[in-house]
Amino acid sequence: MGSKSEAQARYRLGVDVGGTNTDSVIIDVTRATDPSTRGVLAFYKTETTSDVTNGIETGIRTVLEAAGVDGVGPQLLSLTIGTTHFINAVVQSDVTRLSSVAVIRLAAPYTTEVPPFIDFPENLKRIMNGHTAVIKGGLQIDGRVISDLDEGELVDQATLIRAKGLKDIVLVGVYSCLDAEGKQEYKARDILRRELGKGYNIICSRDVGQVGFLERENASILNASIMTFAQLTIRGFQLAMQRLKLTCPLYLTQNDGTLITAIEAARLPVRTFSSGATNSMRGASYLSGIDLKKKGGAGKSMIVVDIGGTTTDVGVVLPSGFPRQAAAFIEVAGVRTNFSMPDVLSIGLGGGSRVRLDNKEHVTIGPDSVGHHLTRDSKVFGGDVLTATDIMVRAGASNIGDAVTVSGISDEVVQKSQNTIKRLLENAIDRMKTSPDECDVLLVGGGSIISPLKLKGVKDIIIPPFFEVANAVGAAIASIAGQVDVIEILEGKSLPETLERLKAQAIFNAVKSGADPSTTRLVEVHVLPIQYVTNQATRIVVRAIGELESSQDASSVGNIPLDAEDILSTEEEPSKDPLHLPLKQMLGSTDYSTYRPTIVGNEWILTETDLLFIMEGCGVLGTGGGGSPYSIFLTCRQLLRDGGRIRIVDHTALPDNAVTVRGVFMGSPSVMSERLRGTSHLQLASSELAKYFGISGFAATLCDEVGGGNGLQSLAMSHYYNIPALDGDLMGRAYPKLNQVLPAVYGRPNALVPCSLHDGDDNVVILTKAKNEHCVEAIMRVVATEMGSAAALCLPPFQLRDARDFGITRSHSLAWRIGRAISICRQTSNVNGVADAILKLQNGVRLFVGKVVDVVREVRVGFTWGQVRIAQLLDDEVEDHQISGELATNAQALASSTTMVIPFQNENLCAYLEDESGLRRVAASVPDLITILDSQSGSHLGTSEYTYGLRVTVIALACHPLWLSEAGLSAAGPSAFGLDHEFLSIGKYREPISVIEEYSI
Repeated sequence: MGSKSEAQARYRLGVDVGGTNTDSVIIDVTRATDPSTRGVLAFYKTETTSDVTNGIETGIRTVLEAAGVDGVGPQLLSLTIGTTHFINAVVQSDVTRLSSVAVIRLAAPYTTEVPPFIDFPENLKRIMNGHTAVIKGGLQIDGRVISDLDEGELVDQATLIRAKGLKDIVLVGVYSCLDAEGKQEYKARDILRRELGKGYNIICSRDVGQVGFLERENASILNASIMTFAQLTIRGFQLAMQRLKLTCPLYLTQNDGTLITAIEAARLPVRTFSSGATNSMRGASYLSGIDLKKKGGAGKSMIVVDIGGTTTDVGVVLPSGFPRQAAAFIEVAGVRTNFSMPDVLSIGLGGGSRVRLDNKEHVTIGPDSVGHHLTRDSKVFGGDVLTATDIMVRAGASNIGDAVTVSGISDEVVQKSQNTIKRLLENAIDRMKTSPDECDVLLVGGGSIISPLKLKGVKDIIIPPFFEVANAVGAAIASIAGQVDVIEILEGKSLPETLERLKAQAIFNAVKSGADPSTTRLVEVHVLPIQYVTNQATRIVVRAIGELESSQDASSVGNIPLDAEDILSTEEEPSKDPLHLPLKQMLGSTDYSTYRPTIVGNEWILTETDLLFIMEGCGVLGTGGGGSPYSIFLTCRQLLRDGGRIRIVDHTALPDNAVTVRGVFMGSPSVMSERLRGTSHLQLASSELAKYFGISGFAATLCDEVGGGNGLQSLAMSHYYNIPALDGDLMGRAYPKLNQVLPAVYGRPNALVPCSLHDGDDNVVILTKAKNEHCVEAIMRVVATEMGSAAALCLPPFQLRDARDFGITRSHSLAWRIGRAISICRQTSNVNGVADAILKLQNGVRLFVGKVVDVVREVRVGFTWGQVRIAQLLDDEVEDHQISGELATNAQALASSTTMVIPFQNENLCAYLEDESGLRRVAASVPDLITILDSQSGSHLGTSEYTYGLRVTVIALACHPLWLSEAGLSAAGPSAFGLDHEFLSIGKYREPISVIEEYSI
């Protein structure tokens, strides 16, 4: 290399630490436009060792020597490391690497009934739960303060935290994502720092997650617990750089494929949890030269298949060159979180996957693997384990190892194994596609030799140069990002002007983080209206990316100060603590197919299993609306764990004049995902209403709508009142308006007024009289908006005869049965059978199986309107969902349809079948229940969760006959929502079988 080229060259080092191998690469970015090499000068691949720091050091030294590059000097721009080190500690519940955490909520008087750690697996909870408190603070959806911070409360918390010896602290405030001025979490952080002094890690949830209080808190807890270990690990990386005499900045790769500085990664390690899969996708896109081929025009999405030694990761690279992001909620080690993660499907197929034959020579491959012991255990390397690599060597596809050792494998076994590998890959690719058209696949990874070169549904398989180290290349070429993720109140504002302001802010943030201004561009803009609110509250996400500015150095990006005494060994030694046991082994399991509910006399005594079933069923009956039942499920479950009782009674066990108490939550599901619902708020609202009526006691609680989160409210109220909940509701589903409860539809006295509304903060409003039911809806929605767009609503007490004759009986029994059917299908690995199992419980039809290809939303008069478009699956996918009997005719009729279009107003309203010419016909509509299920889990989906690429199954269930009268159709049929077609029933309603009746024997 001459002096001129040496002076012009600019190098970037990339390292990816995987479970099987650690890959290292060096790239000359000045040669990045060379399509044959993309600037890659050298790479090194080695087995991942227990001491990952030494492995990284060896890899870097090797590639520097091979490329003839001196690590000292300005020509080396950066070292970027991608690692699964931090997420592995969480997944393994490693007590040597996880810390106890103090969680302080700025939320009082809200969230108290859904405490921190409420949905953590017990093993992680035991490790991480050090201290919790709920103190004053938090914001409303419109930015108003719920209550100002009380400095004295924070001082008291600092004293308790110090006394407990805790060093890691999480601050989480209601709607902290709105807190642009830092007047809540940041102010609280500053007070704690002043009181505690140095040596404490304090994490603000607004820096970690997005909208969704519980999920953001969970992500922040995981972050805080792993923080000390992350700091030590990253200091270890820097110590390795010191030994190598590297003077360049150190970065780590984030989940979205961009860079994070060492000091930021030590503060927010959750941002690196899924960087390995992202690195592979980014590297595959770069090595294949997709960016060079675009030439300024619009690109296209591509599937990336990364085959390693143990697993195959399948993801989608967008035209921007970045991976498609997963849905809002992601589970990490059984903990529900909402930080950004790539949408990746992983299957147990790799080069080291074990190949097994039964007596009939039926072949199975994986999911277990010899992993990084391939060169020891595989037959071609002298071992005794038959692996996928052995099969490919026997087939002549590779010259790895000694082919003689596998010469005895029969042609039939080879063919069956290859067919199995082919089918596994085809199914995984099809599950990630967003249209039935053939796609192009980028094939990378050290185990990619096991893939056939032709796959069904794939047009071209592209194997780029240096495919085996695409993950390290992805780390080396990672860009700088700047993001804005805010909720804007658009009332009185211009959306285009707001977007321009936020776009400029995202670009500024990227440049401030080290991006070259000349290369910085926008790659993502999302506008997401918030449901039910009237002030046009809208979540807006804007992301910009740019190339690393060449003038960056270690001091400018803020590497962690090195202190040799602080460097602890990061050697991986399995924990001997019993918490290290797999979760299933620790918690045990329930056989859902043989589970029997507990019936005592004429009452059903609920268990956690019953609550799980009812939650799933309420979600299905919510038809896309009603709000998520998850948080109220957690509340009910916690009541049981604290020794409480929740009971259900059938209407036949109560006299006609028995008085029932009603309670629901009114407002935006988004707000209720932040200001977590409290049943005690309902109790106060009902107590004030009872005073007005002069009622001193109730016989049972009554549910107004069984669909969604409100379906479980009567169960929680059952505990608080120490009375049973009635097995039934007043809707049989979810609808957006108060006046769509059946007693109001049929003009029953006291159907809606007098009623009371309580905001949970000592404000109660009682409406004693209204002109009509529509006025009740309009007035109380305005009041609820003033109360922060969420409030506890108690409607007039009802006598049993009205609840029975003008309501839906045994709807909780139906919800339980639906949830049980879903759970059994999951437990028996028959998720494809969920729709059929539901349709055995209530008359209905499977309408469609496909993938979401378009979603449109807008807020009108306080409600979210929109539509979702679903495209057909490929033929071989439809075979996975075969149906028989009376439903077969329906399936055949739908087979020729191109797409299904479902408009919604909070809930799904209609399902249209649309052919290629755009001609539509009605497949189902309200008041029948139209529900979209996640085909991969069997769970219900809310309209706010409809996202591009989701694989879904659409079913319709028959509505109760009370909805089929002239009054019922007028209030909640097609015309009530502005649909210009007549109602056509999909079947006759089947009265649910009472759980109490069936299991009381």
